[in-house]
Amino acid sequence: MNHYIITGASRGLGRALAEALLEDENNCVVGVSRNSTINHPRYRHQPLDFSDIAGVEHNLHKIFSPFDNAQKLVLVNNAGVIGEIGYIGQSQNEHFEYVFDVNVIVPAMLMNMFLQSYQHRQNIDKMVLNISSGAGQRPIDGWAAYCASKAALDMLSKTAQLEQEQLGTGVRVFSLSPGLIDTDMQEQIRDADADQFSSVQQFRDYKETGALVSAEVVARKIIRLMEEPSLAQNVVCSVRDF
Repeated sequence: MNHYIITGASRGLGRALAEALLEDENNCVVGVSRNSTINHPRYRHQPLDFSDIAGVEHNLHKIFSPFDNAQKLVLVNNAGVIGEIGYIGQSQNEHFEYVFDVNVIVPAMLMNMFLQSYQHRQNIDKMVLNISSGAGQRPIDGWAAYCASKAALDMLSKTAQLEQEQLGTGVRVFSLSPGLIDTDMQEQIRDADADQFSSVQQFRDYKETGALVSAEVVARKIIRLMEEPSLAQNVVCSVRDF
């Protein structure tokens, strides 16, 4: 069996990815999220609130089962938040803590536990796929915490891949930008105040002109990468690359 651990699996891209994977009878999915929205015999929900670091630490071990029959093991760190859109100097300090906890700290903990649990397993495919953003590679006003957190996730992924190569574990690590997806996050972006985000009209136009891609389409592309890792030329990559 192929076993996939997907965070943020209750909605958006995470749910689309889980549902697409479950179409194959050889796949099992563990969905990590606050709420469960998928009912399937090969799906297991693990409730977890990423903004509660103490709760994550206490329950993290419940995610990583032995998976003795695994032919493939994949961790997808999909859950992420943009937080409150606003300028540094006009934001609450708690905002930065929240965004970094969800976008960096918990994914790092999950990567760490995944590698501790499975990196020495032989003769099976092992992958960590972090869902990043193009915002991690360029500054966007009003998105400081989000941009910085995704940049951190990119470097975390690069370093993890370097280490796995030196250890010879065969684990593949990617930090993937999924592009413009029609999700709740995009709705939040469109509702932002132009005084706190100068490009807000551009994002409203994306919706009006049909430039946003469905989560289901992006999920299919991600599955292609899972099946053919050679599609990505670098650790930090984009769905536009394949």
